Amino acid sequence: MEQVFTLPIHVTGTLAANVSFRWTVPFDCQLIHVAAVGSNANDATVEVGTSADTDGYLVASAVGDSGTPNEYGRSSFTGALLTDSGQFPHLTDGTILAVVVDFDGAAGTAVQNLTVVLTLTKG
Repeated sequence: MEQVFTLPIHVTGTLAANVSFRWTVPFDCQLIHVAAVGSNANDATVEVGTSADTDGYLVASAVGDSGTPNEYGRSSFTGALLTDSGQFPHLTDGTILAVVVDFDGAAGTAVQNLTVVLTLTKG
């Protein structure tokens, strides 16, 4: 059985700037799911990739509104780092995983109480 684990990111309050999160992958794994939400109706977007290409796995995608997360899985992974669209991104040991949130999208409403959760499998 594959070992599944999550990487949660939470920022309280109303964001006034973009958020950039970096994590060094400690072993080979696959990204299988991304969920993102704010506590308000917002225009924020989230992208996932590496430090070299921050939207290399998931291009800018809407953060969920009013406590209802937007979910992104295999068919959503279409970034330039993938050899084929719609595959699970494979991250090797030492890869710097990047999550970038544009707090208000294209100058829209800023996100409040942001939560992003990445689900990965080991191997």
